[in-house]
Amino acid sequence: MNASTQLSATEPTTKEHPAIDQEPKVPAAVPVELRADCIADSAGGLTFDLNTPQDTSVSWNAALVLRLRGGDGADDEVRLPLGPNGSGRLRAVLPSTVALAEGRWNAYADLGDGRDPRRLQPGVNDLRSLVDRRPLAGIGRLGVRIPYATKYGNLALRSWLRGPHAEAGDILVAPDGITVSGRLYGASPAPGAQAEAHARHTPEGAVTGSGPVTVPLTVEGPDFTFTLPYDELAGRWRHGTEPWDLWLRPVPGARPVRIARLLDDVPDKKQVFSYPALAVAAATAQVRVGPYYTLDNDLAIRVAGAEERDEG
Repeated sequence: MNASTQLSATEPTTKEHPAIDQEPKVPAAVPVELRADCIADSAGGLTFDLNTPQDTSVSWNAALVLRLRGGDGADDEVRLPLGPNGSGRLRAVLPSTVALAEGRWNAYADLGDGRDPRRLQPGVNDLRSLVDRRPLAGIGRLGVRIPYATKYGNLALRSWLRGPHAEAGDILVAPDGITVSGRLYGASPAPGAQAEAHARHTPEGAVTGSGPVTVPLTVEGPDFTFTLPYDELAGRWRHGTEPWDLWLRPVPGARPVRIARLLDDVPDKKQVFSYPALAVAAATAQVRVGPYYTLDNDLAIRVAGAEERDEG
């Protein structure tokens, strides 16, 4: 699978679907707010329970609508039937078997009353089943969906769809290197399995064909551990901030698997999980080397000069 494209945390507008994606700062009329409580299950499914005012008209073809931000294809909209679930309540279910492409999905309610779909506001999220989620190790494709409130206070989903997947666990920043433990889903490590650090941008003056920095894996069943020393990363630093993305190659010659942390209830790890950066001597200066999570919750290493700002 191709590496994930980093997505903005803001909510862009689009000309193609103004009724759905555009959020005017000053609406002509303020509609009655529709809120949705979300319940997650351990298989990756979500249940949406909507609170609707008593005078709300709901048609038989009402649906909860999910739209992928920036998407314009046939698979970039998912409609889930909305049915009654008690007085003033409607329910829609997103089964784990329904695939959502990776990205951020905005949530709307189409009540079948002829009006444009209306943005949903978040209610109460019950995401307890996502905490320390441990799917079957042999699962071929892993789907993760985490509901969250956008910067504008609307309901959205963060979705990942990966197979195989290398789930990052404990990360230890020590003087001899960065040690990462985790679990591999959808593949089995074989002799010769290794972790790889790939330079996201080729530094100016880098040796052509220098390739990734590789270290062997220690494996026990689906669980893996590796330690990435600082020396080679610091030795290749030229200037500025140079991010390295972490991958796992379970079998020599196989496609690498991106290492990420997805199996919990935190949609954006970058601002939540913070790790120290240690000072390491490079050829011409002293640099800081430390792990971090990207905007897509992928694990990476940042090698930066002493005065450089962090980047995603």
